[in-house]
Amino acid sequence: MTKDQVNIVILGAGISGLTTAFLLEKEGYKTTILESRGEPGGAMQTIIEDDFLVDFGPNSGLETTPLISKIAQEVGLKEEMIYANEASNKRYILRNGKLLALPTSGPAFFTTSLFSLGAKLRLFKEPFIGKSEDGYYQSIADFVRRRLGNEFYDYAIDPFVSGVFAGDPEKLSVKSAFPKLYRLEELYGGMIKGMIRGARERKKNAEKSKQTAKMFSFLYGMQTFPEAITKSLKSGVIYNTKIQKVTRLETGYEVEVQQGEDNIKIPADLIISTSPAYVTSSILSGIDSGLKSHLDEIYYPPVLVLYLGYKKEDIKRPLDGFGYLIPSKEKRKFLGAIWSSTIFPNRSSSKTASFTLFVGGARNPGILKKDVNKLIDEVIKEFSEITSVQGKPVYMKYKLWEKAIPQYNLGYIEHEKYFEKFEKENPGLFLSGNYRGGISVGDCVKNSEVTTKRVTDYINSLN
Repeated sequence: MTKDQVNIVILGAGISGLTTAFLLEKEGYKTTILESRGEPGGAMQTIIEDDFLVDFGPNSGLETTPLISKIAQEVGLKEEMIYANEASNKRYILRNGKLLALPTSGPAFFTTSLFSLGAKLRLFKEPFIGKSEDGYYQSIADFVRRRLGNEFYDYAIDPFVSGVFAGDPEKLSVKSAFPKLYRLEELYGGMIKGMIRGARERKKNAEKSKQTAKMFSFLYGMQTFPEAITKSLKSGVIYNTKIQKVTRLETGYEVEVQQGEDNIKIPADLIISTSPAYVTSSILSGIDSGLKSHLDEIYYPPVLVLYLGYKKEDIKRPLDGFGYLIPSKEKRKFLGAIWSSTIFPNRSSSKTASFTLFVGGARNPGILKKDVNKLIDEVIKEFSEITSVQGKPVYMKYKLWEKAIPQYNLGYIEHEKYFEKFEKENPGLFLSGNYRGGISVGDCVKNSEVTTKRVTDYINSLN
């Protein structure tokens, strides 16, 4: 079977599906991408309106792999790739109603009032704490409390987890959700020792840690990245196609889709599913009911993304950072706020400042039952008090993601094992997307490279 003869169908035109298609085309393969929406990008959704640029999905990415910049260059977007303003390096945590900077150096750590003296001294015990006997099935909360203490967990890790996953640290698996953190203990015996030794390994692999990687976006928002990849593809994307099901045939597969009034059957030698777990569940249920069970157990909490624009004169504090995160202990109505126009100044005009707030998540999934306008009013009131903002916003936009981010909760390893078993039993069918291997933009790009390698190895094994 020559490369031209292999019929590859990719389900979903998010960053995972598009990057995989792009890399496969570079290897000489053709792909057919099916997308239920009318545009590419998946969760990457950008609008520009009234001098404000709003990203409803990822606001930025971390350049953890050189592949991101390389793809941007090849699709003609490198000139529009922008990096975070240095003024946004500082990150704040809310403690007792006050915004305190998260220390980023040794001297700053010892002088900060964010942590007590006891919490600071507690960190010196970390290198001498052994491995957990049940680390395989340990939550990130238990892992951090054991290694770093309660206070560091409460005012550093708890808000960080809510900011990244919109998740519950008591439920998230350290092995599945934070594999590199887990690996530090398993491979090196501790976090501090592991960070020092792991830096050498990352340098060898030309990768950067998420702590040191540069934050990037694009001049006209994150959605321009998947749009540019789409334009570069020879085969393009078939939009507005609702995928009904996938059927396994004696040779290959068949994808049944609905386009308008028409039901169409598309033959495929290989299928790469990059749709969310809850979508993939129904599509592949006819092939393996066990897979459906595992996919249905993956929880996606709701998140309300609230974008606010204010006159700069109404903001009574310096906007000298990335924004702030709110620990669970503070019992607020939102998870945190990104100072969007500080990070990337072109997100608003010179006379205004813009902010992106996150509400709900696993911490507060009940937002779906609340009146959204009342909830927004309550959040704006709290935000104004915390951020020293006077007056009303001059611009407001929001999007409610009823199912936002897949949670790599305790027991996720069993899902991962089943996904591998499913792929072995159904050769030519690959599961991808942000419920496998990480939720960030960088993770999705890196995992697309892994998926591409698995696909090409499989094809070569047939010849």
